[in-house]
Amino acid sequence: MKRTVIIAFATLLAATAIVVGVRFLGGDEGTWICINGEWVKHGNPSSPKPTVPCPGEAPEVVITSPQPHQAISTPLTVTGKAQGHWFFEANAVLRLLDAQQREIASGAVHALGDWMTDDLVDFEGRIRFLSPASDTGTLVFQNDNPSGLPENQKEFRVPVRFDASHTMKVKAYFNSDKLDPESSCKKVFPVEREIATTDAPARAALDELLAGPTPMEQTAGYSTSINSGVTIQGLTIRDGVAAVDFDEQLGFQVGGSCRVSAIRAQITETLMQFSTVKSVVVSIDGQTEDILQP
Repeated sequence: MKRTVIIAFATLLAATAIVVGVRFLGGDEGTWICINGEWVKHGNPSSPKPTVPCPGEAPEVVITSPQPHQAISTPLTVTGKAQGHWFFEANAVLRLLDAQQREIASGAVHALGDWMTDDLVDFEGRIRFLSPASDTGTLVFQNDNPSGLPENQKEFRVPVRFDASHTMKVKAYFNSDKLDPESSCKKVFPVEREIATTDAPARAALDELLAGPTPMEQTAGYSTSINSGVTIQGLTIRDGVAAVDFDEQLGFQVGGSCRVSAIRAQITETLMQFSTVKSVVVSIDGQTEDILQP
């Protein structure tokens, strides 16, 4: 009798082990489970590793936009929250990678509150890029690591898709010490920018111009003579004449005939890339006389 009970019990244990093994190792039950704060494969999941924190774990980074696998276009605005220690001097790092994990763009995010805390801090950043040949990529949020030590480097990744069907290309014109080593003032050179499709491409091109050269373009030798923080107050194109009005920041502490010529050349060439523009009139607060004087 006792032997029969033992055999029955052993048989029950073996059956239970088989069921558990099938559930955990079988492909039909594939999923991701949370163990010690980390996502671990359960079986053979067909879905990618979750980008959200494990349930019950306090997240260090939360990306609210873009969402995982969302189609993105340029310029891309990234928003979210991160614990204060991810920032240094209120800044952190954005990188955009293609499907082969090659960097196609980089930029910065800025804390929107006091970053000297371990609490979550709102942040926002913008990154411009040219869509790669691949359809998918990865947005990488990295902590600002002034030490440069690998053990202090952290990152948070979000898979994204590139949406090239709703974009167009425009040019912004900048100075270049490599293409124009003699600094000829009026010589400016185009860089190509991919933007969301718009019915106002001239205005969009000016916005790209005022944003200044990207870090990669700066490394390539491009620079701008236009002050930061300049605002476009109006733009009209009529009978081939583009009239653009800026706020007073355009002329703030601008001196020297070379710089004034460069500013005018940047604005003029950026607008005259469009066939509807034959000439350009620049004004500041509605005034065309006595502005941008050397």
